[in-house]
Amino acid sequence: MEKKEFDLITFGRSSIDLYSQNIGADFIDIKGFDALVGGSPLNIAVGASRLGVNATLLTAVGNDKVGDFIINFLKKQKVNTEFIPRIPGARSSAVVLGIEPPDKFPLVFYRDNAADSQLTIDHVIAADISKYRILEMSGTALNIEPTRSAAFYATEIAVENNVDVILDIDFRADQWKDVRSFGLMIRALLPRVKIAIGTEEEILAATLQSADQVSIQHQQISAPKITGDLDVSIKKILNSGPEILIVKKGAKGAAVYYKDGKHEEVAGFPVEILNVLGAGDAFASGFIYGYLRGWDLYKSCRMGNASGAWVVQKQGCANDMPYYEEAMEFIKSKGGL
Repeated sequence: MEKKEFDLITFGRSSIDLYSQNIGADFIDIKGFDALVGGSPLNIAVGASRLGVNATLLTAVGNDKVGDFIINFLKKQKVNTEFIPRIPGARSSAVVLGIEPPDKFPLVFYRDNAADSQLTIDHVIAADISKYRILEMSGTALNIEPTRSAAFYATEIAVENNVDVILDIDFRADQWKDVRSFGLMIRALLPRVKIAIGTEEEILAATLQSADQVSIQHQQISAPKITGDLDVSIKKILNSGPEILIVKKGAKGAAVYYKDGKHEEVAGFPVEILNVLGAGDAFASGFIYGYLRGWDLYKSCRMGNASGAWVVQKQGCANDMPYYEEAMEFIKSKGGL
């Protein structure tokens, strides 16, 4: 990879996340919440930073105490916050989350007038993406203007300056007025993407033809049920531009698909699940760490799987990402990479 001044810049959402303190309780019976932080790009930046990556987050917050809370946490995690603007009149995002293991994790997003949806082309220019080795982009950043245009501009600058673009497909159905437009925006961006990462459901969402293919149970916005032909969707995504597509499979690990039709399975690290929220972001941070180190894709995905397995045993997302020593000790205890 070309020598650059900085390692990683992530682009998109940030939020205060209120996690249920009552593990296993039905949402209506929750008595209290822990205040943590979240948003896929934020989680990935923090996870990568804890592993030793020089990480910057390009997001936005309101001129409010929630913004103070988010930025204070990021600074403590050694994530560069220099390019996080305060948007006058906007609000920092919030999410409320229930935890009912093993398979119910309801979410409620508060993103009306969200500051992180008001990133502009000027904010991208200020961040000088050309200095980074990787631009990591979240699919949710494409749902509304002006951040949609800012996201496309960021990838344009990245490609022009040999910065690798990694796309976390990141489907959140309730953030789109028409879920079919999610796929349209993702496919429009894919020609600029080197590596795309998504769950099986997100890959189907990127190619769906009808809103009837999507159903959400127990308000699990991050884990919808989507019907479709996964093999066809994988081929369609790879034909749209990326060199590599990584499919996250939870406890089963991951699979790496290449443009030439080859693919390889990467084993996971089976653990007891407390909360699956944030596991995909942990995977991305671990994968990016290995990729930046020059590891092959298999080993990088194993690192991603290990980071994801670590986080599903914990309550939170960014707050519970593994530090390098923790990740390596966990990997060693499970037989190594």
